[in-house]
Amino acid sequence: MKKIIYFVAIILLVSCKEEQPLATLKSKDNLGFVADSAMVVSAKEEASSIGLFILQQGGNAFDAMVATEMALAVSYPFAGNLGGGGFMVYRKADGEIGSLDYRERAPYLATKTMYQDKDGNVQPEKSMFGALAVGVPGTVAGIFATHEKFGSLPMEEILKPVIALAQKGFVVTEKQNNTLARYREQFLQENKDTILFAKSYNSGDTIKNPQLANTLERIVQNGKDEFYGGETGKKLVAYLQERGGIMSMEDLKEYQTHWRDPIEVKYNDLKIISMPPPSSGGIVLGQILKMLESYPLDEFGHNSLKSIQVLTEAERRAYADRSFYLGDPEFFDIPVETLLSDEYVSGRMDNFSFEQATPSSSISYGEIPGYESDETTHYSIVDQFGNAIAVTTTLNGAYGSKMFIEELGFFLNNEMDDFSSKPGVPNMFGLIGAEANAIAPGKKMLSSMTPTIVEKNGEFYMSLGSPGGSTIITSVLQTILNVEEFGMSMQEAVDAPRFHHQWLPDEILFEPRAFEAQILDSLTQKGYNINEGESRIIGKVDAIKVLPDGRLEGGADKRGDDSAKGY
Repeated sequence: MKKIIYFVAIILLVSCKEEQPLATLKSKDNLGFVADSAMVVSAKEEASSIGLFILQQGGNAFDAMVATEMALAVSYPFAGNLGGGGFMVYRKADGEIGSLDYRERAPYLATKTMYQDKDGNVQPEKSMFGALAVGVPGTVAGIFATHEKFGSLPMEEILKPVIALAQKGFVVTEKQNNTLARYREQFLQENKDTILFAKSYNSGDTIKNPQLANTLERIVQNGKDEFYGGETGKKLVAYLQERGGIMSMEDLKEYQTHWRDPIEVKYNDLKIISMPPPSSGGIVLGQILKMLESYPLDEFGHNSLKSIQVLTEAERRAYADRSFYLGDPEFFDIPVETLLSDEYVSGRMDNFSFEQATPSSSISYGEIPGYESDETTHYSIVDQFGNAIAVTTTLNGAYGSKMFIEELGFFLNNEMDDFSSKPGVPNMFGLIGAEANAIAPGKKMLSSMTPTIVEKNGEFYMSLGSPGGSTIITSVLQTILNVEEFGMSMQEAVDAPRFHHQWLPDEILFEPRAFEAQILDSLTQKGYNINEGESRIIGKVDAIKVLPDGRLEGGADKRGDDSAKGY
């Protein structure tokens, strides 16, 4: 009887759209969802509800991380995953900070030129589709590393509602229906047959995934080893090798997560705590903020001509550095301190003028003495104890490599595309890399993921992050500035129109129909190349902010099906 009651409670929690205990929705101050004690903000209502349920059962933010991560794998296969990887930044209630790297890595049989033909030309389809595109997954190792270090509830209790969701199914939203339809032909092409997600669905339909439920049940019973050496791992490797892949059981058994010291940068009275390499997020975000600090952005105004110019020029220079200096720190000596030093950063804007754009052709990486995916997902959690986490996880492209292991119930990543297949040649996001991010056996590929915690006057202030490939960093940047410089609520800051520049290609990408024509014309006259033609979402930020009275405000991005839940 107890199990039945528990199951019914989970289904009601996941299904109920109105349940928001001890909280209020939009106020006259344009606040987002507000809660008194704890909050989860993620890309899917089901995942936010399950994460919140774990907090209500007495679990902490790290327990909720495991539940939310796996619930996204069930309800948001576009980016949620068992077959991918990610990064977590945390701040405990006592002020301790840290980060976890559970990024995918290259198989041991990977080679520097594996995506080039005999003439040295890059064959991009090989790193984007099919078995050779798949990096060794890190997500399952990530949830177990988190649970082992900080978890308080049994793994069985944490994953029980996730397994129930996989068995009961999730309801297809209109946005999901459109996305599934868009990729249906690729699913059929890459899998040589129909799969669960290649069937025709309508908004409101329910997708059940009993195979994924079975996989999760085996993981509960056998722990991490189930994925990295047990039945699940063996089926994964057999599936890839049958299709020409190079991943082996040795790759799985020797996969390791890494606890790393986060990047810390001061900006006004804020301390930014973000992800270190092999994520480029923390360093690039830190560089941009330090370049901006001397400019009166609040006086320029939000998305004004001068604000757009200053942000664009700082982004241009930081992304140029990203292309040359950043990669896996286990393989490449990254000059982190120098890249973030006042002396280095202050000189990067010396040749900027408000009168004229600085062509990217005239900007290279800075001289140091002596010396990524659109389809990602982010979630932020603050618990009732005062712990906060920011987690970004990915398959890289939409549904990763599009390869779906039917009997295991999940998609596999195409993370190998985040390496530099050939230095100087752009990847699927237009990002250019150098030797620091060249392919090597066992190496982790560079990422733009930027899970970030913000402190104000020594206290926790914000948790945020975003999907968006190369636009992740600039989405996080502009959200922080929207709150700090332009006085927005968390929800306003998340929803505000965004723009992006990444050095190459030399253009500013604007969200369509979101910026005044007069400003775009003025930028064009100053020599900036404007791209407003793509109907492209620039990030989907999910964030939490502490209000002056100590309550929590969620910012769930209106661009997706994102949802804030709290109590």
